[in-house]
Amino acid sequence: MPQAPLATAGFERYSKPTRRAAFVAVMDRVVPWRELYAVIDPGYPKRGKSRAPVGLERMLSICFLQRQFNLSGSGAEEALHDSL
Repeated sequence: MPQAPLATAGFERYSKPTRRAAFVAVMDRVVPWRELYAVIDPGYPKRGKSRAPVGLERMLSICFLQRQFNLSGSGAEEALHDSL
């Protein structure tokens, strides 16, 4: 029987918020998301015959995080895979 990781044992409530989590919390409070989406959506790629594009909400928040933490495209991808 494999041992359960500490994260599933209830210790996650004792974790310290990361800089990324703090930034996302502030960003959610101060960015007018709906207005931004309304401006960008008409020019954003829509689903066609090829692969579906990444959702506008997700892509916009990734761009903000990438800019804030000075990440390259591959650095942003790695950061996304690194955390939930």
